Amino acid sequence: MARNIQSLERAAAMLRLLAGGERRLGLSDIASSLGLAKGTAHGILRTLQQEGFVEQDDASGRYQLGAELLRLGTTYLDVHELRARALVWTDDLARSSGESVHLGVLHQQGVLIVHHVFRPDDSRQVLEIGAMQPLHSTALGKVLSAYDPVAHSEALEADRKAYTDRTVCEPDGFEHILDITRARGYAADVEETWEGIASIAAPIHDRRRMPVGAVGITGAVERLCREGELRPELVAAVRDCARAVSRDLGAGRF
Repeated sequence: MARNIQSLERAAAMLRLLAGGERRLGLSDIASSLGLAKGTAHGILRTLQQEGFVEQDDASGRYQLGAELLRLGTTYLDVHELRARALVWTDDLARSSGESVHLGVLHQQGVLIVHHVFRPDDSRQVLEIGAMQPLHSTALGKVLSAYDPVAHSEALEADRKAYTDRTVCEPDGFEHILDITRARGYAADVEETWEGIASIAAPIHDRRRMPVGAVGITGAVERLCREGELRPELVAAVRDCARAVSRDLGAGRF
């Protein structure tokens, strides 16, 4: 059995202590409450402070939870609200399109899949929640890169690997694709990431009209395309789904 790391356990206990009871606690209070020597407690607090998880009041010297914890908590809540709001609409999209549906958000220079609805047939499929997709080649990634300035910067800074001979890796070509994505309101990936696979994705916005994710369908090229072009009814279905989730998040009409 793996042993727990004592310093992490103590740091976690310290954060829980600061999260309850009094708003601010002094070093002596924290050390005595957790049964730690003052030097040990101070070392942990200093590390937490450097990471933004704890703040120290200049006047009193007391400690309280830091802004970085709020940011992390807000991100957690945002992702879970996004998934909760999208559940019904992504199920509907899978039924109407006959394809698998993915919901993705920006994470560490890539797209993190936070929800996945299987293609509604009896074929063997693998749940992809938690999987990462590249920003520059997938439809989900292109949508995030087109609408989210942070995703855009990360896509340009990342190593844009050529997954197939159709992958666009050059900065100018990639920027042109993002311009097209913004102009038409959706992105496509036709064998740019996986041979024989195509996908369509559209952006999801929140009540601030900020991009918070993307939703898309993925399937065989012969099902998503007709005579070399994406099937317009599938493009419309994906965009309708994205607009519906956005409305449920308070974005209003787009």
